[in-house]
Amino acid sequence: MPLGKDPNCPIALSLEVVGEKWSLLIIREASTGATRFSEFQAALGIAKNVLAERLSTLVEYGVLDRQPYRDSGEREREEYVLTPAGRELRLVLGALSQWGSRNRPTESRLRHNFVDTRSGDILALRYVSESGRVVKTDAVDVKLVLLGAG
Repeated sequence: MPLGKDPNCPIALSLEVVGEKWSLLIIREASTGATRFSEFQAALGIAKNVLAERLSTLVEYGVLDRQPYRDSGEREREEYVLTPAGRELRLVLGALSQWGSRNRPTESRLRHNFVDTRSGDILALRYVSESGRVVKTDAVDVKLVLLGAG
């Protein structure tokens, strides 16, 4: 069985939900406050049919939740808000942003900073051992572990 088809691989299972082109960018926009179809479409320049498909997938898998709203004098529409599972993906966005800033620098002076809501401190992602020790990325291996094995 190809590794990408491993039904037990959490990475492959996650990519079924967020691995399509545009999905993580939609989550990025939702994380910065976008909720309406028109806001996502304007921010991303994504085709409307593709956006509708991606939003439906993210709702289906519990990343976004549809909530009705009605502007004065308008028909009822739906907006999209991150669920708790969707907010957890901010870790993924932070890791991708951090990696991209280091390994894919651009001329732009703009970048996404992830900040502590209490202190305003800029945050960085690190591997941390169960004992609290920071571990450098080049000292990390990925190992398969059988859960429940004694």
